[in-house]
Amino acid sequence: MGNNRSNVPRFDVNIAFLLFLFFCVSCIGIYSAQSSGQYNENFLVKQIIWYIVSAGIAFSVMFLDSDQIQKLSWYAYGFGLLLLIILLVAPNTSFTPIRNGAQSWFVFPGIGSIQPSEFVKVFLIMVLSNIITKHNEKYRIRNFREDFLLLLKMFSTIAPAIVLLISDDLGTTLVLISIFVGLVFVSGISWKIIVPVFASISIFAGAILSLVIFAPSVLENYVDPYQLTRIYSWLNPRSYSGEGAYHLLQSLMAIGSGMVEGKGISGEGVYIPEGHTDFIFAIIAEDFGFIGGSVVISLFFVLIYYLIKLGLETKEAFNSYLCVGVISMVTFHVFQNIGMTIQVLPITGIPLPFISYGGSSLMGNMLAMGLMLGVSYHHKRYMFSSNG
Repeated sequence: MGNNRSNVPRFDVNIAFLLFLFFCVSCIGIYSAQSSGQYNENFLVKQIIWYIVSAGIAFSVMFLDSDQIQKLSWYAYGFGLLLLIILLVAPNTSFTPIRNGAQSWFVFPGIGSIQPSEFVKVFLIMVLSNIITKHNEKYRIRNFREDFLLLLKMFSTIAPAIVLLISDDLGTTLVLISIFVGLVFVSGISWKIIVPVFASISIFAGAILSLVIFAPSVLENYVDPYQLTRIYSWLNPRSYSGEGAYHLLQSLMAIGSGMVEGKGISGEGVYIPEGHTDFIFAIIAEDFGFIGGSVVISLFFVLIYYLIKLGLETKEAFNSYLCVGVISMVTFHVFQNIGMTIQVLPITGIPLPFISYGGSSLMGNMLAMGLMLGVSYHHKRYMFSSNG
């Protein structure tokens, strides 16, 4: 009886219900943001359409098993890099326009704009999980050489994406790095390698930050002045209220004015430019106060907890790595987005997953959730077994 299996696939209603709650929060937040009268477009209707399309993507991906995803991972990642290369070399046209100083979108008439980097995040999770799985299957007895080889494989894979994105899209670059770091920690690489490597990187990053704060003239010839302004406006927003700190000051004012219970959806709140996208948490906190903001954060905690549980329960190593990659991506997105609205972190333009308006971001995140639904869908559960 211990070997009897329940091979009937199971649709994961827990993930689906959480996504439905995020959909409701997103609609409320976007409706509130556009009710202030600062926008002429109906972003709510567009977001609902994007959610329908994204749900279709997640539902389709759910039926792919781990072997199929592994086979597709390199093709998907290669295709994503190709799109980034096209954007890098393409002229400034209506199809590949420059927006806010970056050429990061393909614009399709009647459909909208698509940002390939949002999909590259998920493709990177797939390909790094594939690399780790294949390497660990090949080298079951590990030593320093094999561990260092795996780290080199992973770094060589992420490096092209970082090179293509770092100049125009620092936010996405940081997300890719967070995915890389999360998967390195669970890949089986010895801590004798991980600790010195990441300690060296941390020391270097700390030195750069110290130069930015105390000796900016040293970096002026090497760093984009716009990026330096972002750091300064984060550290001392009131001194840069007319430059990079305007969004931050308005966000802090909105969140503070919401207090405990919020003002409600009145359309007369603090003006926040692009409040329906990157600063939607400030809109929610203003309308529903500390209680509303806490509910949103709690939803993300529940999602991350459930994905951790799913990753621990699955019997296939590749699926566990997929879970870790998605957890790393979502966690960094949430921490960075909410952190930048309350001055804990610098503003980087990273959207709040499943809630901020944006077709590409939503489709990318729902693609990741499709992978998670697939892990649960194809997971074989043992009945009457002491092994659970």
